[in-house]
Amino acid sequence: MAQEEKKLSDEFEKATAYELTDHDIERAKLLLGVDLACRDQEQITTASEDNIRSFAFSCGNDNPLHCDPEYARSTRWGSVIAPAMMAGVINKPLKGDPLSDDLKAKTKSLFRGIHMFISGGEWTFFKPIFPGDSLYSFGGEDGLEVKQSEFAGRSVTRFNSQVKVNQRGEVVAVYRYRAILTERKKAREKGKYSEIEPARYSDEDLAKIDALYENDVPRGADTLFWEDVRVGEAMRPSAAGPLTVTDVVNFHGGGYGWVPYGLRTGRLWHKNRKRIAPFYVKNEYGIPDVAQRLHWDSEWAKAIGNPMAYDYGVMRENYLYRFLSDWAGDSGWVYKQYDEIRKFNYMGDTQFITGEVVGKRQEGGLNLVDVKVKMTNQRGEETVLCDAVIALPGRDDGVLVLPEPPHELKARAAKMMARHWELLTAGKSAK
Repeated sequence: MAQEEKKLSDEFEKATAYELTDHDIERAKLLLGVDLACRDQEQITTASEDNIRSFAFSCGNDNPLHCDPEYARSTRWGSVIAPAMMAGVINKPLKGDPLSDDLKAKTKSLFRGIHMFISGGEWTFFKPIFPGDSLYSFGGEDGLEVKQSEFAGRSVTRFNSQVKVNQRGEVVAVYRYRAILTERKKAREKGKYSEIEPARYSDEDLAKIDALYENDVPRGADTLFWEDVRVGEAMRPSAAGPLTVTDVVNFHGGGYGWVPYGLRTGRLWHKNRKRIAPFYVKNEYGIPDVAQRLHWDSEWAKAIGNPMAYDYGVMRENYLYRFLSDWAGDSGWVYKQYDEIRKFNYMGDTQFITGEVVGKRQEGGLNLVDVKVKMTNQRGEETVLCDAVIALPGRDDGVLVLPEPPHELKARAAKMMARHWELLTAGKSAK
């Protein structure tokens, strides 16, 4: 047993030895402002009633607008629509001009072996996703910051924007997220969170959580009009958790986390190890397994400075969206969602979600409501802060007007899609 533990320790030591270098930071700056077509093929390339329902369920979202076609036919949409956040897991390869050979060579193996996690982002939603819609995306790095991290010493924050476009060339959404890169070894040495104990729950604790869930229902067809919203009013509280490995498995089952690295089995596992060997770290059985397993393998999570496994930050972004869209109802629209993920959400943690209306305005023909939302765990720590903008119908005509993307963004999307169809047609002609 001692020998096996020593082997595991040595494996973890080797896997956490990669360092953030000035050379990599300078190379990363070469990618700033470069728009690229996303060639990744996600598990889901085209929305359907079934995968929309599966994705919604994976986020704990049973809103019938997403899950019940018969119910959804009676709404203003006339059909099931996807939770808008599903734009993040739908992608069909977009053809486009590749990175130049010179730039590709200069940025090869960038930040390899460095730990990365999402610390939040901003979604802007313009169009609904209907069954039958395919999504493409383009974008790239648009910012980079180097700073000192409480968690792991020096860190790098990379800002990435992705534009999501449907098969009609319409801009559906834009996602700008913050990716934090840290040295795994430094995080372990600092041990900032090593004293955190796993959560334990009494029947009384669970009863309080159950009471929140019992009263947590979507507004649905009970239309919320802009005129009826009061600044200062509280939003109905909700919860997410306690977090379990089952939650993470469900989230993957809904379509998240399969690219660009890859969760692979059998022959595909063999091929993927050849493609990105540093992504694989031997587990306690001596089997190379994905570094991504820190979201369900607490021993590996401890090796990089955390007390136990923790969620994907994107999971909490989806819980926020559920909270916001439940409040908005079938006739409302979550327009913007900006969030900052301040703390990790460990196995066993519960997030208590509260929100408040902080403003309302009419702008560009839209009836807008500003809200602030936060997540607080059972230790009383604020783990997520969120500012959101929700568009609502007005009583004068009862109609929700959807926001329009800026002209410049629509022009970029049109140009990227035109190039896609040009290359696709040329490829077919060549055959």
